[in-house]
Amino acid sequence: MRWTLQPKPDISTVENLAKILNVDTIIASLLVQRGITTFDLAKKFFRPSLEDIHDPFLMKDMDKATARILKAITGGENIMVYGDYDVDGTTSVALLSSYLKTLSHQIATYIPDRYNEGYGISYTGIDYAHDNDISLIVALDCGIKAIEKIAYAKEKGIDFIICDHHRPGDKIPNAVAVLDPKRKDCEYPYKELCGCGVGFKLIQGLAIYQNQTIEDVLPYLDLVATAIGADIVPITGENRVLAYYGLQVINTSPRIGFRAMLSEVKKKTLTITDLVFIIAPRINAAGRMKHGLHAVNLLTEENLDIALQYAAEIELYNSNRKEADKNITQEALGQILQNKEEDRYTTVVYEENWHKGVIGIVASRLTETYYRPTLVFTKSGSKLAASARSVKGFDVYNALEACSEYIEQFGGHKYAAGLTLEEKQYLPFKQKFEEVVSATIDKKMLIPEISIDASIELNQITPKFYRILKQFAPYGPGNMAPVFMTEGLNDTGYGKCVGADEKHLKCRVQKNETAIGAIGFNLGPKYNSITEGQYFKAAYTIDENEWNGEVSLQLKLKDIN
Repeated sequence: MRWTLQPKPDISTVENLAKILNVDTIIASLLVQRGITTFDLAKKFFRPSLEDIHDPFLMKDMDKATARILKAITGGENIMVYGDYDVDGTTSVALLSSYLKTLSHQIATYIPDRYNEGYGISYTGIDYAHDNDISLIVALDCGIKAIEKIAYAKEKGIDFIICDHHRPGDKIPNAVAVLDPKRKDCEYPYKELCGCGVGFKLIQGLAIYQNQTIEDVLPYLDLVATAIGADIVPITGENRVLAYYGLQVINTSPRIGFRAMLSEVKKKTLTITDLVFIIAPRINAAGRMKHGLHAVNLLTEENLDIALQYAAEIELYNSNRKEADKNITQEALGQILQNKEEDRYTTVVYEENWHKGVIGIVASRLTETYYRPTLVFTKSGSKLAASARSVKGFDVYNALEACSEYIEQFGGHKYAAGLTLEEKQYLPFKQKFEEVVSATIDKKMLIPEISIDASIELNQITPKFYRILKQFAPYGPGNMAPVFMTEGLNDTGYGKCVGADEKHLKCRVQKNETAIGAIGFNLGPKYNSITEGQYFKAAYTIDENEWNGEVSLQLKLKDIN
């Protein structure tokens, strides 16, 4: 691991902020690193306010989108809410369809089949709408590049509204309205909404016409917070406000579907991290292993007994997903070794029988092992489909664009993307992708980085310090949990390896009369670095450990040296 210590912010700015807020200089320094230098900015950060949610009509085409939906409702048209099969897509469909059902009974939902239709808007979905007398489709979390499909729908007399957050291509589809803050001609002040966030702006716009306020649409923010966490969008600006209030909804009055999924979870207060690791994989498992509509049905169900049945089915899909992901990861690692590809700049692997629903997770696992841009391919009909994952700082979307001569279609973000290509193009593409990455990647990016916010001493970790630190949450890109470093530590003598295969390290570290418990997940191999009174330095975050009803502060080790 490469440790980098953040540059110290301007000392006079830090001291001034510490004085104004009556906090210590470490807290003030962390705030200044996040661009928070005044009392007003600190207030916005620590007390996210509904007043900081932007007017939805600042988004280009919002007037057209709301007008067309209201016309459809007034005219008794059938409306279809269409979204992708991942967490962002299914939560978006659940959000908009459940809101529209408060205004009309003629609302259908549609999630494309991952295996038969693939990602995004499909001809099959448009044909289904035509066969069922649906004249308006609202697509969420997809559609920004679906030029031909929107034209095909138009020929069949179907209007489209697109709500997307992916980067547009050179042309914008000829839909009734295209809501996407990343459009070059859109002046919406916050560009980093997820698909479900754009869907929320749409219901916020519709709510204004119903004489409803922001408070009336707050219950939908549990879905938005889940999508924000799962889609790894920055938790800054408006996203921070949406996530903050979404977590409040989940923790005080969660929807029935969440209650069913969380019935076995013992945690009192859920964080964004819990949504990412507890809720999101279960929602995703439906689309990966069976069909994304199962997730939508659970998220919109209002009867707890039925929701519990749906949740049990999804739990089973999730278990199957874990098994598939473990087996395919082992096969992929074996393939890399067999082909002697450990020293490349990229990982590109293919096996025609790999489960299409888990190749994205496998790509993430391989990135953890070899830490380089990674693509996992499988057979999908007559084509090959792949999921791409990247490493911190490297834009895999741009790298794919440079290989577009071999690709049939692709889409996604800087760190995650998907693509399809002809089987005969696989080897030329693999070669070109390696060439592009090796020529453009900064070699430092191939070593995992731990970015350290501040160097502190153990005696500075007090309950008051942690109480303020807790208010930095919700954490995510753009506002990660602060990472600290302390040097000159040693173990009190109780250090041991714990967990399956003794993968994790548990110890109690001390320095100058102060001792504190520590846990290091996947740091079992570092056990020999702390034995026999050796001194070491640790990089860590701080959290609470609850044991037998007792709550104490502990260090969550990221690395030790």
